[in-house]
Amino acid sequence: MGDHMPNRTYRIVACAGVFLGTLLSGGGGSRFAAQDSGMRLRVRVNLVQLNVAVTDSKGNYITGLRPEDFVIMEDKVPQKLNTFEEGNFNPGAPGTVPSPRAGKVAGTSGDNGQSLPAISSSGVRISPLAGADVFILFDTSNYMYRGFVFAQDAISDFVRSMDDASKIAFYSYSRDLSRATMLTGDRFHVVNGVRSTVAGDDAALYNSLLLTVKDAAPLTGRKAIVVFSNGPDNASSIPPEDVAELAQSTGTIIYIVSTRQAQDDLVSTAAFERMSKVTGGKAYFAGNWSKEKQAFASIRNDLGHLYSLSYYPQPNPNHGWRSISVKLVGKDLQKYRIRTRDGYSLQQQTQVNSEAYLEPDTNAEPK
Repeated sequence: MGDHMPNRTYRIVACAGVFLGTLLSGGGGSRFAAQDSGMRLRVRVNLVQLNVAVTDSKGNYITGLRPEDFVIMEDKVPQKLNTFEEGNFNPGAPGTVPSPRAGKVAGTSGDNGQSLPAISSSGVRISPLAGADVFILFDTSNYMYRGFVFAQDAISDFVRSMDDASKIAFYSYSRDLSRATMLTGDRFHVVNGVRSTVAGDDAALYNSLLLTVKDAAPLTGRKAIVVFSNGPDNASSIPPEDVAELAQSTGTIIYIVSTRQAQDDLVSTAAFERMSKVTGGKAYFAGNWSKEKQAFASIRNDLGHLYSLSYYPQPNPNHGWRSISVKLVGKDLQKYRIRTRDGYSLQQQTQVNSEAYLEPDTNAEPK
């Protein structure tokens, strides 16, 4: 490797945590290859992105909030917002309530038809939120035999109802993961993938979900995984806690639609609720086709009303788990509820969401 490497910076984009994790830990042949070539590894941590839902006591989404309405703390250290985006649903739609301090969203037209500034008074870049990247993960294990066709119908309707700006990928799983349709805006292509699935073997949900999180990790903007499961998982080697931590650390929201009632499988229910909650998503237990359709409609509605906030972390000696707290400023906003992820592992984010560079080491001894 060193004999053929010219004397300049080399960029490696790491999409999977295992390879980059080996480099970061300084173990294995990668370390020695870098040393032999007189190179050193530098890692730059990306900005942290939060998807935030704000609702009132009745569950209505609050629209029209501004950057200055939010305060973000990481390990109790105040953070400075870098970008701010609001969901792209109609603010006047049913189930939405304008905030007392609602104003025009930057990038939209003002009363005089002119485009509003894209920078807030505090220097935060503001724009309307673009579509989301959504990964659908469908349980095609032998648990699904009875309701297979109804599940396909509910997923197909969900795909057709998504915002045109969103891109959708369709994956299925039984013992192994099948990437039937990669991210695309072509709804017909995705529905075709849904209709082509067949029921199969045992269910390795957590293994497949971890691989899906890794596929979503390098993406920016809103990214979500919608799991349709008839659970439980009987073939995975990965625990749900590992999936939840990686999803938290990469800003990936997990929604889960389970065809079983919550009381039918308490272990899976607890895992589903935990994974969805810590990533800022929701878990639904829909025992019939009608409730499945309602669950998908709720997910679509939620994705359309999220605020997307980002910041570069302030200096922090903590290299492990970092807690995140998001609050609203002002007495008139204190009554609202916030749902978002509550932290991330710096190590996990570095492994999956960062960029690593090999560059010449000026202190290395010449061969």
